[in-house]
Amino acid sequence: MNPDLIILAGTVHTMDAGSGSRPAPEAVAVRNGRIQAIGTRKDAASWGPAEEVLEFGDAVLTPGLVDCHVHPVMGLDMTRGCNLSGITDLAAIRALLRAEADATPAGDWVRAWGLDPNAFGSVPPHRELIDDVVAGRPALIRLFDAHSALASSRALDIAGISGPRAFDQAAEVVCDGNGRPTGLLLEAAALDLVLAHMPAGSFEDRKLRLGEVLTRFSRAGLTGIHVMDCGEGTLDLLAALESDGAGEGLPLRVRISPWCMPGSDEASWELLAGQVGTMRGQRWEIAGIKLFVDGTVDNGTAWLFEPDSHGQSTTPFWPRPEEYARAIRFFAGRGIPTATHAIGDAAVAAVLRAFEALPVDVPPAPHRIEHIETVPDQLIDRFARSGLIASMQPSHCTHYSRADQTDNWSTRLGKERADRGWRCADLRSAGATLALGSDWPVAPFEPLPILADAQLRRRSGHPDEQPIVPRQALTALQALEGYTSHAAKAAGEWAVSGSITVGKRADFTIFDVDPLSAAPDDLAAARVLATVVEGQPQHLSVGADR
Repeated sequence: MNPDLIILAGTVHTMDAGSGSRPAPEAVAVRNGRIQAIGTRKDAASWGPAEEVLEFGDAVLTPGLVDCHVHPVMGLDMTRGCNLSGITDLAAIRALLRAEADATPAGDWVRAWGLDPNAFGSVPPHRELIDDVVAGRPALIRLFDAHSALASSRALDIAGISGPRAFDQAAEVVCDGNGRPTGLLLEAAALDLVLAHMPAGSFEDRKLRLGEVLTRFSRAGLTGIHVMDCGEGTLDLLAALESDGAGEGLPLRVRISPWCMPGSDEASWELLAGQVGTMRGQRWEIAGIKLFVDGTVDNGTAWLFEPDSHGQSTTPFWPRPEEYARAIRFFAGRGIPTATHAIGDAAVAAVLRAFEALPVDVPPAPHRIEHIETVPDQLIDRFARSGLIASMQPSHCTHYSRADQTDNWSTRLGKERADRGWRCADLRSAGATLALGSDWPVAPFEPLPILADAQLRRRSGHPDEQPIVPRQALTALQALEGYTSHAAKAAGEWAVSGSITVGKRADFTIFDVDPLSAAPDDLAAARVLATVVEGQPQHLSVGADR
C-alpha cells in the first residue's frame, strides 16, 4: 500500500543497532502512523506515490526526542511573576523584585521564580531580605529547585504560619532560634501552607498557557515528555487541549506519573494503581508512579550518609523508609512502573535496597531513579546489577555547580562528594540505561543545549567556563541515546519507539546539523527543522519543501 508520508533527508540516524551494514538511509515512509519503509532516495522512488512528501535536503533525521523529566502544569504556577533564573547578585534580585512589586496590581501577590541560593552566599534566605522591596505585600519567591520558597512576612500572616509545623514527610517551616519563621519553606507540604492561599488562574487561562508551553516543547524538538507529577487540573487541561484539536490537540506525547507521598496508605495506593493505563487520551496517559526518598542538596533536604557542611541532609523524605519499601513492593508487584527521586548517596542506596529486596517473580516493568546527583563507586556497581534505569538532567550540573566548587551545592557536599557529581559516564560504562531530561522549570527545556552540555560538562555557548568533573562527559551518541533509544527503554516502550525501525511509531526530529558529528556548541545553537508525531508534522520550519 502506498505511504501516507515520505520524508527525505541527507542523513537518517536510526538508533537501531540491528540496522547492520545496509546503505545509509536517507528516506523514511510512513503509513497509519507507523514506519513502513526505510531506505535510500533511490529506494523511495519505488515506494509508490505518497499523499505527502517532505524534503529536508541535507538535514538529519533521528527518532523523536523525548524529555524524560518535566513539570509542565506545575510550571504554569511556578513560572508566574519575575524570572530570577541565573542571577546570583542579591542587589540585582532585590531590584527586580521591587520592579515586580511596582508592576503588580494592588491586592495581588508578588511572585517570582528561579531564585538561586548562591545569591545569598553564607547568609541563609530570610523574609527580611524581601519584605522591604515588596512593600509589605504578600509575596512568594520560588527557589530554582522547585522544592523550596521564600515567603514574605505578609504571606506568612495570611497563611497563619507563626512557628514550626509537623508534617508526614520531611518538610519544614524554617524558624530562627526564637521559633519565629524565617520565611523559608522546604518541601511540598510546607509550601502548600502558603500556596493554598494564593489565587489560581482561570481554567481557560491555564489551558492557553499550557498549550503554549507544549507548543514551545515541540518547536524545540521534543516529540514526547515524561511528566513527573499530576497536580490538580492536569488531566482536565490535557483532555481539553486534545479535544480542541479534534483529537490531535497535543503536539507531543505525554506520559504522567502521579505522586505517592509519605502518610498515604494502601487504600490510596490502590486508587493510584487504578489510574495507570486506564486514564488516557490520544496522546496522554497516566503511565507510572512517582515517589521521593529525599529533597535537594541546596536546601539541606537531601539524604546523605554523612551530614553536609551545615550539618544537614541526613533525614529521609519518608520518615520511616520501610514504608517507602512497602510502597515499592505494592506497585512493582502489580507491574506498575515507578520513578523515585533520589539525589543523595544514602537516598540512592535506600532505593537500591528496596528493589534488591523484591521477590524474583515481580512482573517486568521499567523502574527508575531520578537525579542521582552524588554516589560512591559501590553504588554505581550495585546500580548496574539492579536493572534500575538512571534518569538524569545534565543541565543541573552545568547550570548550578561550578568547576572550582565554590557554588552552594559543592560547598555543602565537600570536595569528595562533589567530585562524585552527576556520574553519567560511569553509569553508562557500568551498563545502566541512562535517560536524559531537563526537569523544567528547574532548568531550561531546550534539548539541543542539553545534548551539548552532556558532552561538554559546562554550559554550551560558554567556552570560557571550565568543565565540571569532565571525566563524566557523555559521547555524542550516548547523549542522543538518552533522548531516544534509552528514553524509550525508560518508558518500557522500546518495542514501539526510540528507533527508526519498520513497524515502530513514526515519531521524528529533524535537525539542520548532525547531532552525532557537530561540535557541541554548534549543536546547541542549531535549529530544529521539524517534529513529527505518529506521521503527523507538528512543527515544520519554513525551509521544508512539501
